[in-house]
Amino acid sequence: MPIQVLMPALSPTMEKGNLAKWLKKEGDTVKSGDVIAEIETDKATMEVEAVDEGTLGKIVVPEGTPDVPVNQVIAVLLEEGEDASKISAPAAAKPAAQPGSKPAAAPPKAPAASPAPAPTQPTPAPKPMVATNGKGHDGKGPGGVFASPLARRLAKEAGIELARLQGSGPHGRIVARDIEAAKGGAAQQAPGAPAAARPAQLPAGMADDTIRALFEEGSYEFVPHDLMRKAIARRLTESKLTIPHYYLTIDCQIDELMKAREEINASAAKGADGKPRFKLSVNDFVIKALALALIQVPDANVSWTEAGMLRHKHADVGVAVAIKGGLITPIIRHAEEKTLGVISNEMRDLGQRARNRKLKPHEYEGGSAAVSNLGMYGVKEFAAVINPPQASILAVGAGEERPVVKNGKLAVATVMTATLSADHRAVDGAVGAALLAAFKNNIEKPVALLA
Repeated sequence: MPIQVLMPALSPTMEKGNLAKWLKKEGDTVKSGDVIAEIETDKATMEVEAVDEGTLGKIVVPEGTPDVPVNQVIAVLLEEGEDASKISAPAAAKPAAQPGSKPAAAPPKAPAASPAPAPTQPTPAPKPMVATNGKGHDGKGPGGVFASPLARRLAKEAGIELARLQGSGPHGRIVARDIEAAKGGAAQQAPGAPAAARPAQLPAGMADDTIRALFEEGSYEFVPHDLMRKAIARRLTESKLTIPHYYLTIDCQIDELMKAREEINASAAKGADGKPRFKLSVNDFVIKALALALIQVPDANVSWTEAGMLRHKHADVGVAVAIKGGLITPIIRHAEEKTLGVISNEMRDLGQRARNRKLKPHEYEGGSAAVSNLGMYGVKEFAAVINPPQASILAVGAGEERPVVKNGKLAVATVMTATLSADHRAVDGAVGAALLAAFKNNIEKPVALLA
């Protein structure tokens, strides 16, 4: 039976993707594990692997198609002996057939050379294959629960009973965001209970037509939003509307840090190519200082859920990286355990792959806190927006010479201003102040960061 290849959900938050490129063409043989296409998400360009073997019978969604919804049919895979001309595939850029619809019958075959040819049967509708789970099933499991493979895996890991959830995906399918909502304390219904009302949508701003009417026709260029810009707008709006932000600012004297950085970089060991094995930046010190502060103030190393607090055992620090068309926040995992050299090299690798949109979801999702540094642009201070599920973000400005008072006398020091944005549901004001004080102590005494 033909197998439908569906647009996969490559991350828990993915709803649409751009089909950037087909790496197989119609008629090609496909083996399990073969990379068949490249998909652009709001964060990265990712490869899609086949989970079944066969022949690529029909490409339903051509390469270059934008905004293809998750679970839409993008291609049809044929098993051995099946005829591509008999495929009853859905038209391109349209969702799969609604429940209860009937597949179109294949055209009748030419009569065979016999006096009584058997009537032609319609070709069965292709069965769906999600190219991420390695099983190629239609999402219905025990009890007829309709769920995506990713949702099934997440539910199993979290001990959540799928039958008690109301799906928010196409045709009521349970998808990853439903599992995340249940883990966050969203109410689960009893089996057979009516579906609860969906939360109200976020309030809308001015209508597009209203905004365009304020400007003279021809006085501007219209640039459509890509997936990344739409995701940034949605997530930051949700953050400001649902997270009670508060802000704390502190000045840090970093003369000792600048001196230590210069000495360490000058003495860095050389690799086989003759180049230093690492080159520390001020931001590397900031990442390590914040990571240690999160461990020193464990009440700040948390994430909020409606059911309870997630108290993290390690400091996973996100670092905002500007890329073409937006930004992304790769994560330095267990940053408190890593040397400055390791952090520097890891950040360089993540930053490069972020700019090339080659990061994997596990490399930019999660984290308990983040750093956003605009000091290299000469910005003195600013406040950043929290990226959930993180509970705080540290906005770092430029280090600059300023007058300070030392031992009762006026002096000049290199001062860097840092502003902490914190989620007041998870991090009380006194806890946020303690976190910022620990960061200041760590960044002003860089010897503690060299371990």
